[in-house]
Amino acid sequence: MQTAFIITILATAVRAGAPVIYATIGEIFSERAGILNLGVEGMMLVGAVSGFIVAVKTGNPWAGVLAAMVAGGLLSLIHAFLTITLHADQVVSGLALTIFGIGLSSFLGKNYVGIQGPQFSGIDLPGLSSIPGLGPILFQHDVLVYFTFLLIPLTAYFIHKTRPGLHLRAVGEDPTTSDVMGVNVARTRYLYTFVGGVLAGLGGASLSLAYTPGWTEGMSGGRGWIAIALVIFAFWEPWRAMLGAYLFGSVQALQFNLQTIGITVPTYFLNMLPYLFTIIVLVFATGERMRRHLGAPAALGIPYIRGER
Repeated sequence: MQTAFIITILATAVRAGAPVIYATIGEIFSERAGILNLGVEGMMLVGAVSGFIVAVKTGNPWAGVLAAMVAGGLLSLIHAFLTITLHADQVVSGLALTIFGIGLSSFLGKNYVGIQGPQFSGIDLPGLSSIPGLGPILFQHDVLVYFTFLLIPLTAYFIHKTRPGLHLRAVGEDPTTSDVMGVNVARTRYLYTFVGGVLAGLGGASLSLAYTPGWTEGMSGGRGWIAIALVIFAFWEPWRAMLGAYLFGSVQALQFNLQTIGITVPTYFLNMLPYLFTIIVLVFATGERMRRHLGAPAALGIPYIRGER
């Protein structure tokens, strides 16, 4: 019984962590380029509702995924324009984007609450899914979960082992020097802010089309804020981000499974834990000295204006 319970918790953690992984990796790309985007929650919600609506209209969940990615990317371009072109405050712009995304998603989805639509079903990988213990945990999920297994190593390789990844890190650390060396700072920041929005939208789609199929207002449940905190927790590194997302997923899994073994824990307490963790991480990581100690990009949140340092 105990072994089965642990396997169930871990398998649920992997599923629950997938939407957060997408959003967190997207924010890592954005922040590595020096752009702090606090609009992740709004982009996830717009991605979730756009993906669900298109999936319902077309009957194709893949069309929904594409629509969610486009919606999240387009929303991120608003933030990019305000902060990169107009040099607006990144915190204010990101908060406004979240508020806008919450309102827009509620408006678009008001006629789709409670409607059943197409969804991604679980796929047991031949051979791997039958491995005792490990099979149910890792290899009995939907395709959007499996894609996170590829996304993490590919992102780590791209950031640390490729020339575009070097340019990305350079722009986030020292945009002035990057500009002198021929790297287009504005274009780089636009690109990776857009990539962050695309992945946040994909995270939303994984909610409405896989993890909890359907649409309800505010269905992201604060996962966008969790993703922002996990970027700091992960020291802007993809592998640590995956670990943090699975920790978040484990807490969520406990909410549904503790009662099955006779342990009574107040639901509100369990719901509070991941957000309490978020607050603690943000409190300890907001100071400039602590940010540098954790390895935050030196130019994070600082507008770049050519000719000014």
